[in-house]
Amino acid sequence: MGNALKYIIAGILLCGCACSENGKDKPDDPVTPPEESKDVFQYTTTADKLRLFEETTYSFAKPGTAPQYVVKVTGDTYQTVEGFGAALTVSSCYNILKMPVKERTEFLRQVFDPENGIGCSLVRVAIGGCDFSWDYGESGLSEDGRFTWCDTEGIGNFAPHPMDVKYVIPVLKEIYSINPGVKVIGSPWTAPRWMKTDAKLSGAAHYSWTGGRLAPEHYGDYAAYFVKWIQYMKGQGVDVTAVTPQNEPLNAGNSMSMLMYWTDCRDFVKVLGPALKSAGLSTRILIFDHNYNYDNMADQVQYPLKVYQDSEASSYIAGSAWHNYGGNVSELDRIVREAPDKEIYFTEASIGTWNYSFASCLIHDFKDIFLGTLSRNGRGVTLWNLMLDDRNGPYTKANGSCTTCWGAVTIASANHVKVEPYTHYYNIAHCSKVIRPGAVRVGTSGYTAAGLTYQVYRNTDGTYGVIILNETDTGQQLVFTTQSHSVNCGVPAKGIVSLRWKD
Repeated sequence: MGNALKYIIAGILLCGCACSENGKDKPDDPVTPPEESKDVFQYTTTADKLRLFEETTYSFAKPGTAPQYVVKVTGDTYQTVEGFGAALTVSSCYNILKMPVKERTEFLRQVFDPENGIGCSLVRVAIGGCDFSWDYGESGLSEDGRFTWCDTEGIGNFAPHPMDVKYVIPVLKEIYSINPGVKVIGSPWTAPRWMKTDAKLSGAAHYSWTGGRLAPEHYGDYAAYFVKWIQYMKGQGVDVTAVTPQNEPLNAGNSMSMLMYWTDCRDFVKVLGPALKSAGLSTRILIFDHNYNYDNMADQVQYPLKVYQDSEASSYIAGSAWHNYGGNVSELDRIVREAPDKEIYFTEASIGTWNYSFASCLIHDFKDIFLGTLSRNGRGVTLWNLMLDDRNGPYTKANGSCTTCWGAVTIASANHVKVEPYTHYYNIAHCSKVIRPGAVRVGTSGYTAAGLTYQVYRNTDGTYGVIILNETDTGQQLVFTTQSHSVNCGVPAKGIVSLRWKD
């Protein structure tokens, strides 16, 4: 990160600063070679905030000088990774567009530039509104922030909603000017209200933003809605790599919501899949998009596996998407074991007033969301809002909106200049900086220890990317060896380290 970001960072530097206090040495670090040596790039963040994505560079280890804690990179290969990022809601984009042009450009470059920034390459957007689709009423475009792209009955009335046109599309276009490789996952919070029926599928209309189910007679209309949305985004230069049929399909309590039980998903996908194919769209379908514990609904347990049992539906489905507001990431073990050919994505988690401390969220989320998903063949991670302001918003005025959520970064509402990164920013940065799109997870053998977790990836440009978590109170020494080089690194107590080197 260059000096220009001093204008938009308050209190915390995105890429770190000094690594010791009061002249105190860091005994758990390796001896650092001369500064001009740049064989290996290391990035370090610690729970005590003494290092915040601090970059250091050093030479490959010389023969015979490596410590005993050797990890050998093997020839085994696993999944291909598409990337990491956060959600670009209307609210996030509203805050970003409030920034002065210079500071906004610097911020977006820092987040999305793969060379000079952290290189985020995957974002999630709402198809229509969500609980962060408002702008404090400034535009007058939406009374409470709830909308779809076809609020007037009849699919012929489909049109881009002004809130997305005003906020989300311009930010996406600026991002694509920085990184044309960014991919998008789209998720609707509800179908248009005129397409909904009651929860019992009795045929009664359910003209409400919340609850209800997609009426079977409108499956074709809703499939056309997806096709038109994807086509419009494509026309704007936005690559929609995947869609989910419904955000949180077992939760009727969001400010915008719709139930889509596994039977509904199975039947709708058999209409959506052919519609995408007929339109010549390669956009993939990811089902479920909800919690590990299935919101404690016994008949919905293993939702994706139930849908996969239908061979016709399964043929149109790339995989599943997951949130962690309930249950444990270990639920993915069964999903991967029984459907090894299906993709896994993590698509939403939030921090906020109910759960946040820097130390615990930094370590827990990196372990659970990133290492936990990736070790189970995860192909990508998106967290919730990229940016909210210091009033936790703007969030929609409707019941069910999250009024206590924080973004990966917070911006000062007084001037929209000062930016403070939170733990989700650092979690994303540690992965996106060293694991590039198209990277393949590779095997390792050798040293392991309780509280120490690491993964190694081979990037398409021939570099290696490594992510390491040390949960213990003691610094660790590690050396990673390939056929060509050895890399000796120190991993501080309660810290995250990322490495990248050209083999």
